[in-house]
Amino acid sequence: MAAVFAAMWFKGSGRNPSLGPEGPPSPRGEGRNINGEAVKDEIAKVRAELEARLAQVLDAAALEAARVEFLGRTGGKVQALMDRLGKLSKEEKPAAGKAVNELKAFVTALLAAAKERVAALEQAKPAVRPDVTLPGRRPRTGRLHPITQARNEMVEIFSQLGFAVAEGPEIEDDWHNFVALNIPPEHPARDPLDNYYIRDNLLLRTQTSTVQIRVMEQTPPPVRVIMPGRVYRPDTVDAGHSNMFHQLEGLWVEEGVTFAHLKSVLAMFVEAFFGAGTKTRFRPSFFPFTEPSAEVDLSCLLCGGQGCAACKRTGWMEILGCGLVDPAVLKGVGYDPEAVTGFAFGFGIERAAMLKYGVRDIRLFYENELRFLEQF
Repeated sequence: MAAVFAAMWFKGSGRNPSLGPEGPPSPRGEGRNINGEAVKDEIAKVRAELEARLAQVLDAAALEAARVEFLGRTGGKVQALMDRLGKLSKEEKPAAGKAVNELKAFVTALLAAAKERVAALEQAKPAVRPDVTLPGRRPRTGRLHPITQARNEMVEIFSQLGFAVAEGPEIEDDWHNFVALNIPPEHPARDPLDNYYIRDNLLLRTQTSTVQIRVMEQTPPPVRVIMPGRVYRPDTVDAGHSNMFHQLEGLWVEEGVTFAHLKSVLAMFVEAFFGAGTKTRFRPSFFPFTEPSAEVDLSCLLCGGQGCAACKRTGWMEILGCGLVDPAVLKGVGYDPEAVTGFAFGFGIERAAMLKYGVRDIRLFYENELRFLEQF
């Protein structure tokens, strides 16, 4: 076919020049005389190369490489032949130009046919089945917040000691937040600057002691319950304070409950939560709803009780407040203080978590910094 194609062209050109002394033509005609015979040879050569190249094409990548090689605007073989037409004589240009255009059409048609063949080969390939023996890709999952982890651990410990869990509303009335807890109207804890009041008789609760009152109002003794939850106080936010934090309070009311029961329960909790060998110390204190009252310290977790900067060289760190339930509180909910006694305690979950995990700034718990949270 190539010979017939070339013969038809030269019949119209009327010329048959010699190849000259330069030998075989180079692809772009550099270093030799440019004439119609050389272009004819290049056309025949390009056709043969294209047919041989496409016979080996089996995928789309190889087909694209062949298209660029033959039809590319820069460096393509057909384009190189078109660039050489300008160096032919006026008599040779028409026939040579026609031949190059026919070559371009021929190349385009062959590439289109090869594209259909490659597409058919792709469709005929069997579907790749996954290797079910390979290990699976583990999805990235979330995790519980460190405060939630600490709360859950505390609840588990107290559950093993026989305490149930109770919750209550975060918006409280004056009765449950103050009056029933034996906090008189003139007490500084009622100051509007120390509370988030919604209106005169409603505020965001400042402690979960409010749930103690609600439980005793609805449940006759014996009562053994813990109350975890959020509380709100307009404190200045710093490394040790937040205007929203979590508390866990406990209440045990029953006939014959004494301060010895309180000390035993708290000592067992401290050892279970902070680790064996952690010691406790009770110091006298005052709270309106307990009498007698105490504050509890634990041996410093950082220095083992030897004294360091964190514990102010005392070897002890404050953790919670507690005491026996004031008889006035028992009377207010309808209990007989002559028949039953009880104790109550409460502490900040963030405070306990900071001591347990060695966190020095409470704000880290709320900044949503993944580099911090992923450590727990």
